[in-house]
Amino acid sequence: MMSPAQRIPLNTLAIAFGLAGLATVWTVAARLLGVPELVGQLLWVVVAVAWLWLIVAHLRRGARSAESLADQLRHPAQGPIAALVPVVGMLLGADLYRFVPLAGVILVIASIVVAAGFAGWILAFWHSGSLPPEAFHGGYLLPTVAASLIAATTSYRIGVPALAIGAFAVGVFFWVVISTVLLARLAFFSPLPDALTPTCAILLAPPAVAGTAWFTINGEHADLVSMALLGLLVLMALQQLALLPRYRRLSFTLGFWSFTFPLAAAGGYGAEWASVAAFPGWQLVAWLLVALVTVVILAVAVRSLLLVTSVRRGVQRAEIVLRRADDAVERR
Repeated sequence: MMSPAQRIPLNTLAIAFGLAGLATVWTVAARLLGVPELVGQLLWVVVAVAWLWLIVAHLRRGARSAESLADQLRHPAQGPIAALVPVVGMLLGADLYRFVPLAGVILVIASIVVAAGFAGWILAFWHSGSLPPEAFHGGYLLPTVAASLIAATTSYRIGVPALAIGAFAVGVFFWVVISTVLLARLAFFSPLPDALTPTCAILLAPPAVAGTAWFTINGEHADLVSMALLGLLVLMALQQLALLPRYRRLSFTLGFWSFTFPLAAAGGYGAEWASVAAFPGWQLVAWLLVALVTVVILAVAVRSLLLVTSVRRGVQRAEIVLRRADDAVERR
């Protein structure tokens, strides 16, 4: 009798999120740097395929697992990461809106509804007091902060400005609240385990995502809010540079996809700021940011494929050894 399968870890959803970040950066490059729009659109097709494939894979494995979805969502390390399903849906819907407006609106609104419902549920679950402080990590910014700020950008793009402003306010409020708790956890408790350490990179994302949302709502120009968000992004980028020695000591896992979207969000916002500042050579700076994001994400993708391939080969070898052992026992 076959034993029940284990559910796929929810951190694999960061694969589609990181690819969405890469597609966003190349979409920005098309607008600012004259890159053929086809490049970004091909990447959005890859995002859609990865998003749907991950959803199907999780559902199929979950149907064969003894662990329920509710149990996985209540897991202190994995639960908040489920917010990436509707978040990527919002980003896909906003891009789809440019070509098929009705379908784009439906996908964005449906994703926002799902994200809001999940955020309400997980906030209520946190009120139960059953979470150990040591379990808190960067992924806790996803259900309320990332989802709300991306909802602000995408809802404005589909023509719902009131929803965009409300979502922006929610995102900024929970950015302050969750970041305060997260920084206290990182400072006063034991270090995050290696598997969760890449989630520290998520701290880079809120000022970039909030800045993109503000540019979308208020227009791309330098004002007090956009300059304040740029200053916060610079500080968070310096923090990530200081963390590089710790990141370099980590063994590669699929958790490294946690690095990808924050870097892409920062790179895209940086390119937008370069365009706004319009200093001599700003295009070169923007290109360097696009190149950095692309190289890092492609490197993570290649390493991931190599890792998955090696794991599958190991499993196949183990199955062959077991079959040979069974055959030997039967012959005896």
